[in-house]
Amino acid sequence: MKSTSKFVPIDHEMATSYNPTTVESPIYEWWEKNNFFSPSNPEADPFTIIMPPPNLTGALHLGHALTVAIEDALTRWHRMLGHDTLWLPGVDHAAIAVNALIERQLREEGKSRHDVGREEFLDRTWAFVESNRSRISTQHKRLGASADWEREAFTADAKRELSVRTTFKNLYDDGLIFRAERLINWCIGCRSAISDIEVEYDDEDGSFWYIKYKLDDESDESLIVATTRPETIPADVAVAVNPNDERNAHLIGKRCFVPTTNRTIPIIGDEAIDIELGSGALKVTPAHDQIDFDIGERHNLEIINILNPDGTLNELAGRYKGLSLEVTRQLIVKDMENLELIERTDPYTHAVGHCQRCSTIVEPLVSEQWWVDAKQLAKPAIQAVTSKQIAFVPSRFQKTYLRWMENIRDWCISRQIWWGHRIPVWYCADCGHLTVSVIDRDSCESCDSVNVSQDEDTLDTWFSSGLWPHSTLGWPESLDRDLERFYPTQVLETGYDIIFFWVARMIMLSIYNMDGVPPFETVYLHGLVRGTDGKKMSKSTGNIVDPLEAIETYGCDGLRYALISGTSPGNDQKLTGDRLESGRNFANKLWNAGRFVINLREQHKNKVTTARSEPALEDRWISSRLAELTDEVDRLLTSYELSEALRQIRDFFWDDFADWYLEIAKIRIRDEDYTPLVVLTETYETILRLIHPFMPFISEEIWQRLQNSIAPSDEERALIVANYPNSKEIRLKKDPDAITRFSAVQEFIRSIRYIRSENKVDAARKIECFLVTAEYTDEVRNLSAAIKSLGRIDPLHIVSEISEAPTDQVVSQVTDGGTVIVPLGGLFDLEIEQKRLKSDLQIVQQEIDRQNQKLDNQEFREKAPEPVIQKERDKLEAAKAKAMSISDRLQELVRD
Repeated sequence: MKSTSKFVPIDHEMATSYNPTTVESPIYEWWEKNNFFSPSNPEADPFTIIMPPPNLTGALHLGHALTVAIEDALTRWHRMLGHDTLWLPGVDHAAIAVNALIERQLREEGKSRHDVGREEFLDRTWAFVESNRSRISTQHKRLGASADWEREAFTADAKRELSVRTTFKNLYDDGLIFRAERLINWCIGCRSAISDIEVEYDDEDGSFWYIKYKLDDESDESLIVATTRPETIPADVAVAVNPNDERNAHLIGKRCFVPTTNRTIPIIGDEAIDIELGSGALKVTPAHDQIDFDIGERHNLEIINILNPDGTLNELAGRYKGLSLEVTRQLIVKDMENLELIERTDPYTHAVGHCQRCSTIVEPLVSEQWWVDAKQLAKPAIQAVTSKQIAFVPSRFQKTYLRWMENIRDWCISRQIWWGHRIPVWYCADCGHLTVSVIDRDSCESCDSVNVSQDEDTLDTWFSSGLWPHSTLGWPESLDRDLERFYPTQVLETGYDIIFFWVARMIMLSIYNMDGVPPFETVYLHGLVRGTDGKKMSKSTGNIVDPLEAIETYGCDGLRYALISGTSPGNDQKLTGDRLESGRNFANKLWNAGRFVINLREQHKNKVTTARSEPALEDRWISSRLAELTDEVDRLLTSYELSEALRQIRDFFWDDFADWYLEIAKIRIRDEDYTPLVVLTETYETILRLIHPFMPFISEEIWQRLQNSIAPSDEERALIVANYPNSKEIRLKKDPDAITRFSAVQEFIRSIRYIRSENKVDAARKIECFLVTAEYTDEVRNLSAAIKSLGRIDPLHIVSEISEAPTDQVVSQVTDGGTVIVPLGGLFDLEIEQKRLKSDLQIVQQEIDRQNQKLDNQEFREKAPEPVIQKERDKLEAAKAKAMSISDRLQELVRD
């Protein structure tokens, strides 16, 4: 059994208002000290979430805070359900982002990475890593993350390096990793290849230049070619036309001059050319365009690469050597204008690719890189979803996933940077053999030569992240107990914006490495957190909310409440100040209610008893409502409807418990009836257990104080590992009769309050009231003290017939249970009262019409179960009775 210590609140007396700064840190430290975050129930079913590793480069933002709020709520819920719960945290090494950061630091010193060399560059990087990793963990803890920090993983540590190298070698041996010269996405800013899904496209205004490509013959004829990229003309190797294009088909087989040069290129026919686009003729530049590259492969065309890694043009660009692409565009257009080679220029809007990380324009470039055969890996990953081994929440994202996977292209995994997992390939300078190895090599496996060198490139960050569900649990160490115990995980929770970057790759690589077993059962995708203006939060728009600043102002529980209450699976949310304020207000309401209950128990501790006689109606009602709530919360959490579960808990606490039961309990205790103390305590304690996964700090603090007021003890007691409420464990089960009867009393009180409000009766003034009810006379009499207190009534007359109440100068409200009549003398206008009753009658008549229409529907009567039909009949009869009562009242006012 764990060695644990008793929780001791810092302040013995509860403050008059909740102050999270004095609560959160001590409680978190106590949780950690007592090892509550580690799996501790080996006999139970496991529940595992692997935390999406945040990038090492920056502070946590609200997206991370939402992830923590959701995952921690799920983790705490399952821990309280008694599952062997593991939430495994980690950090991503963020290869390109960190590499760029260190290079930026070097530039500020007037140096480049090549000036300092790879070893010093990596030393600097690791120093940055060590300083930042602890900061990320500290921020997670401020957010209340109950993750097992002793198991924290890092995508670039030694264990993960072993998993990366093992996966690379296995894929290579199986022919699923290969090296090839292909067209890639080259980021000039990152100076590296990036994958297709790391390119984001934005529509930009540009131009369509219609350029004359003069034929290489005796004629003065030209072929008009339309292009948006005249700067790549020096790399042209052909002009393609559609053989079915009557305008240009006769030119196939001829040659033409590359504008501004004396070089000639062939005119070829290809049915892929869109006759309707531009001039119907396409300049073919295989080194710098994917469509052109495909055409070049079909026609066996040469490849001319005119681009340097830094984005300038090389010697193959002729007189444009050393210039940037933008400057080259301007100059070559001017040159062609001077040569009268431009027929016309049209405005044109087209999609331009930008690097997802640095926003630099991405250039297509032919380069030799390492690739993964993603099509082969995608096949079992598709099967895992279509066979329902993996479910998406919300389900609409299954189509998104399948559509992308079914059209997946080979994945370029090599990056021309130094920070990251270096590709585990060694090249022999003597025999040319390529050695792929899990361990470092100092000799060639083919000829034993020591003249070997490792590949300079590193792997795409997402390669190591794709191994996260099993590498964090110890794979490929087959004897690791965590892997056997906690794989596959139950839930992968993340944002929908990285379904391709991360989710798909985890499924592919995990199935490959783990003998076909998918990495998780459910993919829960949350939306983005947007600013109050509806835009994605960014520094440039100035709409960022710093989660740590929000915690300082509203408390961690207030922030978590605001985030979860606004989220639903797959949908974006706006985080407003009002929601944050609501979170803080709710925490204060919880605190004040707890303070009242605890003080009440201490004031009357000698009168608290667990022995109960026949429970009062309100006791039966609150216990029945609590049983209903616990069942509904269980259903909602099981279906990942966290915001609705939180809303229902909040509404029950605020409306049913605080506004009704607590107020009635005060009245009973004031009248020296102390029996509500037990139900009051049990109900509030259950609320704290229900709310704990969402608002862990305040619930733990109050729960500890409440336990000490119930039965002081030196034994360890912790809400974090207490049982989550279950209606089967609540002594008073669902009691529909109690709910119906108490609801009738509530309606009477609401009607009294409505009458007071509508007639602007002073709050301090007590008014006379007649309650006319035949069905609920006993309930009204038993709760008369509460009715008088909550309605500010004196005297209260309880009668069973309308004739026993006054009819002159009164205002009334008809309810399902009877009629509320308040004599108001000259405080109201008779015509207004008649108008109000007529309006009520119209509303009730509309309800009668709706019920008649439903009951007259033959399809409804044939398909609906008899209890449902009877329920609708009962509604109709109740509405008719209410209409009759309103009509009677109208007639009485007319007589008056």
